[in-house]
Amino acid sequence: MFLRHRPIASLLPMVIAMVPAPALAGGFYLQEQSPKETGRALSGGAAAADDPSIVYFNPAAMTALPGVQMSMGGVLLSVTARQNNLGTTRTVPGSPGEVAVSGGSGGKPFASLIAVPSVHATAQVTDRLWLGVGVTAPFGLKLDYDEDFFGRYDSLHTELKTYNVQPSAAFKLTESLSIGGGVDVQYVKVVLTNALPNLSPVAADGHARMEGDDLSIGWNAGLFYRAGDTQVGLHYRSGMKHRIEGLATLSDLQGPLAALNGTSDLVAPLHLPDIATVSVMRRLTPRARAMVTARWYNWSVFQAITITSGTGTSVKPVRYRDSYSVSAGGEYDVSPRLTLRAGTMFDRTPTNPQYLTTRVPDGDRVWLSGGATWNMSSSLALNLSYAHNFIQSVTINRPDHYYAGGAAVTTTTRSRAGGNVDQIAASVTARF
Repeated sequence: MFLRHRPIASLLPMVIAMVPAPALAGGFYLQEQSPKETGRALSGGAAAADDPSIVYFNPAAMTALPGVQMSMGGVLLSVTARQNNLGTTRTVPGSPGEVAVSGGSGGKPFASLIAVPSVHATAQVTDRLWLGVGVTAPFGLKLDYDEDFFGRYDSLHTELKTYNVQPSAAFKLTESLSIGGGVDVQYVKVVLTNALPNLSPVAADGHARMEGDDLSIGWNAGLFYRAGDTQVGLHYRSGMKHRIEGLATLSDLQGPLAALNGTSDLVAPLHLPDIATVSVMRRLTPRARAMVTARWYNWSVFQAITITSGTGTSVKPVRYRDSYSVSAGGEYDVSPRLTLRAGTMFDRTPTNPQYLTTRVPDGDRVWLSGGATWNMSSSLALNLSYAHNFIQSVTINRPDHYYAGGAAVTTTTRSRAGGNVDQIAASVTARF
């Protein structure tokens, strides 16, 4: 009956729609683009202008860095995550009600250590012109749940990598005011997998895999103002519009669903958010500085997952919300060689509670950070930082619909997700 009423090949987009598209459920923006900034919870932002990593946060502020400078380092993330089954179920075609989905808690989905590297360089060309470049990984995520995970119909493997190269320039309009900007050349690669329910709950699972990549270009611009003991920075980074192209593969489907097994071309848009930043730094004494930063993320540009394959287009709503973060911090020069710093930040998740997923089990975050800089010489400095992120626990209640007609199956993932993140960061800054 199912086969007579609808050609089975036309159901492929519906199955693929259940493989979340590259723009995951939120919380995969990696703010950790400067080990030095990590130590003050990113409160220096667009105004601190004391390290070449300012290229990423506000290239206009490069005009505060004399000569040629370079910083190289990275942040190691240690993520603890847990999933607790709250009664995950699935339906069975032709039978009323739901049956339980068995399985474990997914194991340890995150790698023991996740590296976020960064390299930045600035060069003063004239009294008014500066050039710079930054190489960063601003978005990323990788999770691997065990194959018997109770939420396997929602997600199993998630891998998103971005590499961003940002050539930049800054120009000093006056002794107090500078402008600057850059071009973002960004490569993204995505691999996503999850299990698929066969029609019988006692049959082995089917599997879905999506992989693809893209190279796109964006831009960013900023202002930097200095007046006495106060520095102000404004920065805007354009949203990135990627067009992921790759392959979608379905396998291990049985019975009347077996005709869906195979590989087809896949296209999926990935819209990353615009980001606006305002920062203020104030010198309190010759040795002490205080700083605050606020950021706004235009995540509402991402309202639906739209996937086009060789047999049609599927649309699945996600309804992201705009989000924000606010941070405050300070630092103190203990001596000409040693500076200590600390900070805190609140970071609101963009995910919509009605569309949460085990693929990105994200909640609001609170940072507590500390760090130090040791000036080994006038031309070489070592930056060390530590941060702990407290992540709010969230409840997932996610229905996903598969197939159609008499073969329709609905799985509902019900879970309580929680965790936290520790960050250890280090970088070396060289001045020439």
